[in-house]
Amino acid sequence: MSRRARWLAGACASTVAVGLLVTGGALATPPQEDSDRSARTEVAVGAYLHYGSPGVERMRELSRWLGGTELRAGHTYLPGDTWSNIEGAPDSLRSWARWRKAKADRLFVLNVPMLEHNEAGVPDGRVAELIGSGAEGEYDHHFRRLAERLVALGVPDTVIVLGWEMNGFNYTHRCRPDPENWQRYWRRIVAAMRSVEGQRFRFDFAPNRGGDAIAWTRCYPGDDVVDIIGMDSYDQPPGSTFREQVTQPYGLQHQVDFAKAHHKLISYPEWGLFRNGDNPDYMRRMLVWIAEHKPLYHSITDYCPHGVWQCTKNPRSARVFRELLSAK
Repeated sequence: MSRRARWLAGACASTVAVGLLVTGGALATPPQEDSDRSARTEVAVGAYLHYGSPGVERMRELSRWLGGTELRAGHTYLPGDTWSNIEGAPDSLRSWARWRKAKADRLFVLNVPMLEHNEAGVPDGRVAELIGSGAEGEYDHHFRRLAERLVALGVPDTVIVLGWEMNGFNYTHRCRPDPENWQRYWRRIVAAMRSVEGQRFRFDFAPNRGGDAIAWTRCYPGDDVVDIIGMDSYDQPPGSTFREQVTQPYGLQHQVDFAKAHHKLISYPEWGLFRNGDNPDYMRRMLVWIAEHKPLYHSITDYCPHGVWQCTKNPRSARVFRELLSAK
């Protein structure tokens, strides 16, 4: 995606839905109820609701809207404007840490930019210079500081979505200007954060769905520094139908196959509606896909135009989301 409205933004399916598996466009026979119950316990459901402390409160409200469904994945972002914020300066991390520690089975998912001025329209030439500096270790201390803060807050097992959507055109931490040094830089960041005593971080490599600016496989930094193969997948072209989103080059099926070949878990840190509008068919099929492939977690982006709870522009999709994820 392009510049987000995050700063303005104030799987589990039912038994029948899990049976609607997308296999060559055909619908499979619904599995037994036990299969649905297993999906409910294995996949951590989440939503991006607000970057700061209000996001924690809204998790409770969304859970009530879903009839008490447990939201086990708490998802937020560090601002990419300054190095001090990338080091974990926002005080809202304390609220998220308290939420995470309240229940043992919760996941705290934190998107971490790799460079400051991350949405400032930095040209490719300068991006390549910055990535090269990172690959040489110039920014290691910023990420050690972040790791120390997370450990001190009691969330040493945070899932770090590092340099998300690196295959795109927009973020300063994008991969295309220098894929080789980008990989080296990722490896340095992971090494710096893993050097902090007490850490148990998991690192999530999460490109955009599809080819975008560069094939995301060209950015992959190596199995020893990646724990999860994620994908941000919104309902937008390329992929006018869900089937196309699955089968397109570097699409959802490619992600699943790549993760299996590399013995990694999968995730969906960002997903939701977008340029194809209020699309209940997409919503149903994405939730079925999640139920079938059982990612570690998934997190819908819940503000307009992507969302279904905080956004009133997608009532048909909201009904599907609520129906399939409701505990009642």
